[in-house]
Formats: sequence, C-alpha cells, structure tokens
Amino acid sequence: MVALDTAAMLPHLMRLSTVLNRSRLVERAMERVGLPLDRPGLTVLITLRTADRPLRVGEIATRMQVAGPHVTRHLHDLERAGLVRRVTDPGDQRARLVELTGPGGAAAGRYLEAVLGSFAEAIAGWSQEDLATFGSLLGRFVEDVQAHFDED
Repeated sequence: MVALDTAAMLPHLMRLSTVLNRSRLVERAMERVGLPLDRPGLTVLITLRTADRPLRVGEIATRMQVAGPHVTRHLHDLERAGLVRRVTDPGDQRARLVELTGPGGAAAGRYLEAVLGSFAEAIAGWSQEDLATFGSLLGRFVEDVQAHFDED
C-alpha cells in the first residue's frame, strides 16, 4: 500500500479554495438566482431541491449540519418570499414538512445550473473514466473526512 503524503494535499486544497473564492462562483450563481437571498436561505432551497421531497425542519438542519433554530429562522423569510411552504406530513398528521414552491424550485434550479455548469465547463475535456474515478474518490474523501470530524 502506498502511503499518502497528506501534507502534499494541503496546497491543492488551499489553491482550490482560493480559486473558488476569487472566481466569485457562489456570488455569481446567487446573482443568477435573481432573488435577494442570503447564503443560508439559498442553502435551505438547495437542500430541499437535492432531497427531491419535502423534509422536516430537523432533517433540513441535519443535512445542513446546523441547529434547528437556525433553519427555522430562514424558513420564515423563505415562506414570506413564497419560496417554500409547510405542509402536513402524510405519515404523521401532527408533523409538518417543508417543500419548495414553484418559484423556490426554479430559484434552486437556476443556482445549481450556474454552479454545476461552471464545473462542467472546467472539466469538459476529461475522459469518462477520469470523471468516474474523480467522482468516486471525491465522494469517498468527503464521506471519510466528515465521518472523522463527526467522531470528535
């Protein structure tokens, strides 16, 4: 087994962070949404969009790795803007779920289209094998790093 020089990864991670910050990728994608949203509010929309189903507030918070009250505060603003709505949980009539409205789903879609389109353009010349390998390893890397830090 080949030992990984984790110190050699640090410059690459720092460079990626710098490139993403300098490119203003998130800010440009947020502008494309066309709504005055802050990052946490947009993150709620993306969380619901990628879940592809209504979620309870606690599940949104878990997926965002934040406390429930943080999500609740942003949900109020998103509801007032007509981007999400609360609905009764069919499995438990006492519980409420949060779902995207049409405009909320469209806003999340525009944001994802902008971000993912930028990444797709950057790696357009990669082979299918390289894309599959990178996707697999990146997913594994994130899961392992998250699991490690969740243990702390």
